Amino acid sequence: MATTLEILKRETRALVFDQYGTVVDMQGGLIEAATPFLRRKGWDGDPSQFVTWWRRTHYEDSMIDALLDRGHTPYRQIGHRAVSQVLDRCKIRHTQGEIEWLVSQIESLKPFPDVVAALGRLAKRYKLVILSNGDRDMLEAAKPHIGFPMDMTISVQEAGYFKPHWKTYATAERLISDAWPHIERSSCLFVANHAFDCIGAKSHGFRAAFVDRRKRPYGQSPNQPDLIVADFKELADVLTAD
Repeated sequence: MATTLEILKRETRALVFDQYGTVVDMQGGLIEAATPFLRRKGWDGDPSQFVTWWRRTHYEDSMIDALLDRGHTPYRQIGHRAVSQVLDRCKIRHTQGEIEWLVSQIESLKPFPDVVAALGRLAKRYKLVILSNGDRDMLEAAKPHIGFPMDMTISVQEAGYFKPHWKTYATAERLISDAWPHIERSSCLFVANHAFDCIGAKSHGFRAAFVDRRKRPYGQSPNQPDLIVADFKELADVLTAD
């Protein structure tokens, strides 16, 4: 009888990746960008804490935006609001231009060190797709900094909701099947460093791989991942092994 992994490898046709925090190092990259800015402002707090507050606030605001269901707010605009709120929390005087500069750093984030080589190996067997909460133009601007040509890049703007709303995964499924008719929902393996994103993908009917870089428990969701790996190297090792 075939194992779960054997079935996963046999049936998977496309790998669908989250971008921010999964393909690119969002925490590390934003800390690197924010640290000199915060020091110039005379703020003596921990830059990593500042970035964590920023990202958590952004996440909360994007979830609120999706739940309100009153029209999709661009990722960049959500980011401006989140950064402004965190700067106010830290009592850092700032301009709108400084807010916009900080958020723009997301567009030039670099991939984790193991990513590009792993993508090269995976591309020999699978279609590679990005499904990101980022705006279309942000994702386009990020491509040279990632340094690997994906087969398709999808923004949640196409669905009008932030992940993990089911319409984002349904829209990705439709666009993927339009491009490659032989690829259906169960043939897509969603890959993310965030449990919430894997849960959303699984609830829609995708399979999911959880990249556990942060060594955090996945939780007791009924939508458990089909695969857990430490990084992209392990992902490629597992999915390309004969």
